Amino acid sequence: MTENDIFRALADPTRRAIFEKLATRSMNASALREGIAISQPAMSQHLTVLRNAGLVREERQGRFVNYQVDPEGLALIAQWFAKYRAYWPTRVDALKALLKDMDQ
Repeated sequence: MTENDIFRALADPTRRAIFEKLATRSMNASALREGIAISQPAMSQHLTVLRNAGLVREERQGRFVNYQVDPEGLALIAQWFAKYRAYWPTRVDALKALLKDMDQ
């Protein structure tokens, strides 16, 4: 799994919606489909993409499979963003200075 896999998985709006629902609590595929107009096979495909990207993990409970956000997948993204975080304050300060100059 790479950062590209994660970004590719989250590029799809439906997968982002699924991921956001899972960020609130663990759910099975049927509960995830509520409010999202997709078929069960489509939901399975989306969950497979999220799982393969390391963003979601599954836990079998009897005959049900519950899905939840995998924090390790988020850690990889956080590390990727951390590399660029150092540039943000300088660029924001430069933007503030530019906007201030434009106002005068």
